[in-house]
Amino acid sequence: MAKVTLGLVQSRAFSSKEESVQQHERLIRDAAARGAQIVCLQELFNTPYFCITQDTELFNLAEPVPGPTTDRLAPLAKELGVVIIVPLFEKRGPGLYHNTAAVIDADGTVLGKYRKMHIPQDPGFEEKFYFTPGDLGYRVWDTKFGRIGVLICWDQWYPEAARLTALMGAEILFYPTAIGWLPSEKAALGAAQHCAWETVQRGHAVANGCYLAAVNRVGTEQQSEFWGQSFVANPYGEIVAKASVSDEEILIVPCDLSAVEDFRRIWPFFRDRRIDTYAPLTKRYIDE
Repeated sequence: MAKVTLGLVQSRAFSSKEESVQQHERLIRDAAARGAQIVCLQELFNTPYFCITQDTELFNLAEPVPGPTTDRLAPLAKELGVVIIVPLFEKRGPGLYHNTAAVIDADGTVLGKYRKMHIPQDPGFEEKFYFTPGDLGYRVWDTKFGRIGVLICWDQWYPEAARLTALMGAEILFYPTAIGWLPSEKAALGAAQHCAWETVQRGHAVANGCYLAAVNRVGTEQQSEFWGQSFVANPYGEIVAKASVSDEEILIVPCDLSAVEDFRRIWPFFRDRRIDTYAPLTKRYIDE
């Protein structure tokens, strides 16, 4: 399929998982009614961004994937005929948890899941306390509306993750996200931090000749002010659509997937890769 319409759901935290799922069901229906064929929700969509603090009680928010939430959204995907990317807090086993995204095809089939590979640890982002690094590798799925790859938030900073996913044929890279400002940093560094986040992802789109969709949340949770500004970049790195800083909204973005092939013919970065020189990338640091 040459053309596909994306629906990026930029939302906030709700008072309970049930309320969040109900509200997002409404938002997914709205996105589908406006023409979206692939709907992507934000990172940890059905909970607050709980990683602001370390609290063992918060592990109770996790669930199996597939599990209750995917079981609920799969029939909705089938009813609406849309693909849904569902980012969740996954309980894999006792004391073992992942930051995960499930992919549901337009016929309601749960195609699989991706577990976040890169786990940050910063003030207000205490993710190493909660999440085990992913062990499923980088993944792509052939959906009804195109071949897509899914990465999650902190993965955004790693060109290796984008490259490996694109090398498996992803035409669109999706990044469900929860990123924002801390009050102590916003005045001095806020604009620079956002610029870096946006720029590095636009670079992934260019370097891999594909579309890139970043879906962030909005609102203030404890001390974290999430900066929204979900966006889609085309293979030239141009931002073709962008959401607001603070409003909940659904970004509807038509994409022409034939541009991926056209771009890669003009700038054949994959052809010219010197794979015989890249072995040192597997080292932590090149000391000599």
